[in-house]
Amino acid sequence: MKGRTIILDRWKGRDAAALVVDGKLEDFLIDSDQPAPGTIYRARADRPVKGQGGMFVTTPDGPAFLRQVKGLSPGSRLLVQVTSYPEPGKAIPVTSKLLFKSRYAIVTPDAPGINVSRSIRDEDVRNGLLEIAHDVMTNSDHGLILRSACDGGEPEEIAEDIQAMSALAGQVFSDDGDDVETLVEGDGAHTLAWREWSDPAEVLSEPGGFEELDILDDLEAIGQAYEPLSGGGHLFIEPTRALVSVDVNTGSDTSLAAGLKANMACARALPRALRLRGLGGQITLDLAPMPKKDRRGFETALRAAFKTDSEDTVLAGWTPLGHYELQRKRGRLPFHEVS
Repeated sequence: MKGRTIILDRWKGRDAAALVVDGKLEDFLIDSDQPAPGTIYRARADRPVKGQGGMFVTTPDGPAFLRQVKGLSPGSRLLVQVTSYPEPGKAIPVTSKLLFKSRYAIVTPDAPGINVSRSIRDEDVRNGLLEIAHDVMTNSDHGLILRSACDGGEPEEIAEDIQAMSALAGQVFSDDGDDVETLVEGDGAHTLAWREWSDPAEVLSEPGGFEELDILDDLEAIGQAYEPLSGGGHLFIEPTRALVSVDVNTGSDTSLAAGLKANMACARALPRALRLRGLGGQITLDLAPMPKKDRRGFETALRAAFKTDSEDTVLAGWTPLGHYELQRKRGRLPFHEVS
């Protein structure tokens, strides 16, 4: 199966979406019972945590933690938005800087001005998008980012998307309620697939698509710690309470270059392996033995691999013991928690 295919189906009683590229599963989204990133609450400030420079706030879904708080006293009402999934046993991470994000547009109430994605380089296209944006946002004080999906999008659809996000922002900011309440639900798997997988693709939405295209076998595989690498090596990816450990093995290759080959294959495979498993937080790589002179090449390959990944990832660097550490946004619920 060549090209890009998006499959919208249900798995284990939940809406789910799979992205298949040239016959290989590249991404997977599934609904969960936890509040999804993007959810907006009318919340109540609870108690400050001075040592961490933040404050616990009360939401309909339980306690949340807001960082970098200034001038907020307990009992105050405020709008907050879920930024990521919480670690087990911890409060929901939220921010007071709201974003209203859709396929073509991101409305930014705290950042005025209209901007076009830098990936759109054709000046005629950029000027046309700016004209659409200025027409729709004439009476709005909010900012706007036009996403890369606008390149090739229909002008009417782009305008409707901008209008919908601008109207939603206006509705939220005109809210005058007092009780703790959920004002906007975060996007579910099917909507998120439409929003984020914007490159041209065949979309299959008939029930049973996962079984028909053998996605069920792939889902069984990503539920395991074992991840094969090109060239014969493999990874063991194991989430713990404190971090995600990734052990790189050369397999049956005993040549002098085996360690470097396995580590470079790990760099290429790691974004997909973490994305499909929904893993984030602190990630520690226990790499196969290789000369120190090859570390820079490994870092370059790793940086290139994560450049187009869907979640923000910080490449933190080497530890004294020779491990490599990353910090990755918890934008997905771990696969093992929903499977």
